[in-house]
Amino acid sequence: MRCPFCGHIDSQVKDSRPTEDGAAIRRRRFCPSCGGRFTTFERVQLRELTVLKKNGKRAPFERDKLYRSIQISLRKRPVDQERVDRMITGIVRRLESMGESEVPSTVIGEMVMDSLGNLDPVAYVRFASVYRNFREAKDFEEFVEDLSRFEED
Repeated sequence: MRCPFCGHIDSQVKDSRPTEDGAAIRRRRFCPSCGGRFTTFERVQLRELTVLKKNGKRAPFERDKLYRSIQISLRKRPVDQERVDRMITGIVRRLESMGESEVPSTVIGEMVMDSLGNLDPVAYVRFASVYRNFREAKDFEEFVEDLSRFEED
């Protein structure tokens, strides 16, 4: 593994252990060239996924991009990081087990919306505001109205 600090090609693994949910292996590494220490995660990847965007372009699926977009909606929310990691792992597993190598971005967005709805209602509304492209206050009002009707049932 290449050192992120100096670019040296060969780093040494000092410690390996499974993550809390057992879905990945956490490795502590040391660079013999600069002495830097860093952590890597190794995950099972069932298949290469490609995201089919609304404009027709294709892009490789990036777990980190999914993580960042979810983290933005969860900013300053009291949600345990372990629950977020499990949610993301669940979404990725569902995508990989669909059997398709190309997944429409709308499918990913809906999966995130479903998962955030169960995790944190504020993060759900935040994500929805970007995903559904709210432009005016009435868009929020209608969405929250629908949300409260859904919760009453």
